[in-house]
Amino acid sequence: MFDSQEALAAAVYSVARRAPGTFTGSADHLVSQAFYFTDPEGNGVELYWDRDRSQWSWTHGQVEMDTLHLDPNAFLREHLSERGAALAELPALDGSTNADDPRFGDAVVGHVHLSVGDVASARTFYVDRLGFEATASLGSSALFVSAGGYHHHMAMNTWNSRGAGVRRLALGLGEVQLRLPGADDVGALTERMRHYGVPTRDDGRSVSFDDPWANVVRVVAEA
Repeated sequence: MFDSQEALAAAVYSVARRAPGTFTGSADHLVSQAFYFTDPEGNGVELYWDRDRSQWSWTHGQVEMDTLHLDPNAFLREHLSERGAALAELPALDGSTNADDPRFGDAVVGHVHLSVGDVASARTFYVDRLGFEATASLGSSALFVSAGGYHHHMAMNTWNSRGAGVRRLALGLGEVQLRLPGADDVGALTERMRHYGVPTRDDGRSVSFDDPWANVVRVVAEA
């Protein structure tokens, strides 16, 4: 997630120049504007900017989202600044992180989508047990969940995985990390999961557990 449309445009332009074959689409989701790419391991990557929360529409606890046409070229013409284009020409940083790369601004991981076997089991695990709030759903094909009134921090869908069982060892997403405010919050969540019979692993720095499809969820404290 990018803090401005200018920063998003610079990142989209940078990726499009370096890996043009990875672009898979774009959309206006009402709460956000998004551009989609595929990484070398086949993971889908969404680069997006959120509209201000005052512009989101909620009905009975459900946020209104859609998939509307978003012309990538028109977006770049409107939001790619000379500074953003110049930053996009910078070589990629060496090392494991680009956190200090000025072209990305204050970009963070805003949400994660998981492929699951069925939405009902996902709701039981992520909402009833883990404690997320359900913010939107698409029938039996997708569920969106969040904490603190965000449109979604996680989503689970069956678009390419309906009926899937436990995941096999393969390339792809290794784990999802949830960052809670403090150690007490981590402890409370750990007890909650144990109450529901979910096996947990505690290495002294974080607590992790598996969802029904063996996706690893790791919980750490911010402080």
